[in-house]
Amino acid sequence: MTIILMVLVNTPGTWSNVYGPLLHAEWHGYTPTDLVFPFFLFIVGTSIAFSYQNKSIDAGVYRKITVRSLKLIGLGLFLGAFTISFPFIKDFTDIRFPGVLQRIGVVFFFTAILFINFKWRTLIGITIALLVGYWLLMTLVPVNGIASTLDRAPNNLANYIDLNVLGSHMWQPDYDPEGLLSTLPSIASALLGVFTGLILTSKQVEKTRLLVGIGGSFLIIGHIWDIVFPINKALWTSSFVLVTAGWANLILALIYYSTDVKKIQFGSIFRYAGANAIIVYFLSSFIAKIMGQIKVGDTSLHGWLFQNIYVHSFMSMELSSLLYALSVVTFYCFLAYFLYKRSIFIKV
Repeated sequence: MTIILMVLVNTPGTWSNVYGPLLHAEWHGYTPTDLVFPFFLFIVGTSIAFSYQNKSIDAGVYRKITVRSLKLIGLGLFLGAFTISFPFIKDFTDIRFPGVLQRIGVVFFFTAILFINFKWRTLIGITIALLVGYWLLMTLVPVNGIASTLDRAPNNLANYIDLNVLGSHMWQPDYDPEGLLSTLPSIASALLGVFTGLILTSKQVEKTRLLVGIGGSFLIIGHIWDIVFPINKALWTSSFVLVTAGWANLILALIYYSTDVKKIQFGSIFRYAGANAIIVYFLSSFIAKIMGQIKVGDTSLHGWLFQNIYVHSFMSMELSSLLYALSVVTFYCFLAYFLYKRSIFIKV
């Protein structure tokens, strides 16, 4: 479900006309779209608990973790650097270094290393330290002698670090939503997924009730924390981590109760997409980038298709834009189905 939503919110017909819930919050606060990326990191943590819990740890495991992380980071850097103009790589100063796949790679690496080296009680302490430590850093550390702020401003610590380390290699001139300092709490997002994975793989009988209790608690604590440390996806604030993990646990509890307890089978299409999640996301981003760069008249191939197929006088532009995104999602669902049925699983 998460990977399909990632494609949906990333490929509207036009960014000028998108329904509010399918856009990120402008700064503080959150929309349904802001749940998508943290859900993915949460799932990364959950899958780590499934994959490494009973595995004997040796040098080969560390090597595989490192290689997988580097592959994810490499794919992300390729997306940021690619252009259809020869030599197919942007000028170095124009390449964005951070990105979604880069963050997934970094978060996977540190979460996996932590999981195979520490018991769950220690991991809880590390998670709390990351969340509280990030809060203290962002609110108490002055920037150039000026009190820090959580606004989009030069004296925002996360933005200040990104600007001074990354320079022009950022998403925007003054901040990057996948910046350096905010990677710390994003690791906590995955660690919270680890704990859920441990619950799902345990002999605990009341798993649904436990997931609901944890999810509800995270939501309450996160919204209380929002009073002093606002929920903010761009800064990946600690309150944002808890609120998004709360929703992830609640939704997962509903799915678990329906499929594992009540034995109601549904959602095969989601399984197909999830089996090749990274390749579906990568291809959707890569092809969308190519279509946005190919010129057709005074617009791009993307723009031409949208204007000539989806824009009609009897529909609002927002609906046209959504239908385009749904068409893209449908294409990748069929692609995922094709790969699944032929047992083709492209792993990173």
